[in-house]
Amino acid sequence: MNDVTIGVLALQGDVREHTAALEAVGARTLAVRRASELDAVDGLVIPGGESTAMWKLAVAFDMFDPIRKRLADGMPAYGSCAGMIMLADHVLDAAEGQLTFGGISITVRRNAFGRQVDSFEGPISFTGIDGELHGVFIRAPWVESVDEGADGVEVLARVSGGPATGRIVAVRQGNLLATSFHPELTGDHRVHGVFADLVRAAR
Repeated sequence: MNDVTIGVLALQGDVREHTAALEAVGARTLAVRRASELDAVDGLVIPGGESTAMWKLAVAFDMFDPIRKRLADGMPAYGSCAGMIMLADHVLDAAEGQLTFGGISITVRRNAFGRQVDSFEGPISFTGIDGELHGVFIRAPWVESVDEGADGVEVLARVSGGPATGRIVAVRQGNLLATSFHPELTGDHRVHGVFADLVRAAR
């Protein structure tokens, strides 16, 4: 099963947890901090963390434009939490001047579920995965809307209870996958398995 190499963007965020989850589903992994490492991977995980810090560090490490180009050229990528923000074309409540890698035709809202104290956990039904996932939301975004006229954006999961019922928390568009929640923190590797299969299919 060690047939693809998936990078984890290692500028900021929960890199180790994503690495362990990817290796559990049979992928080789590589911590990606520079363009030469990006060139060596078949797909990229953009981890949870802080999206404004990630954007600034990507610029400082001369990684922002190379990642944008690889995504535009079709490289598969998966973003969790802050990674979802970085893959979105549009961001509400963004920091001044904040840029994203883009690629998914959605508008996300930063910290949509509230501050750190409002972090929560709950069951998630995810299209293509049998049974429920345990969703961990930490200062999470949600998808405010799928951009008008967007082609091929698939909504994979919504919140099923509480005040945020119906909010979109997982999407896919082409080779790009994003979740508001953190499957890397639960020990359930099925979302990473979906992404690894996506990378294999894109080779």
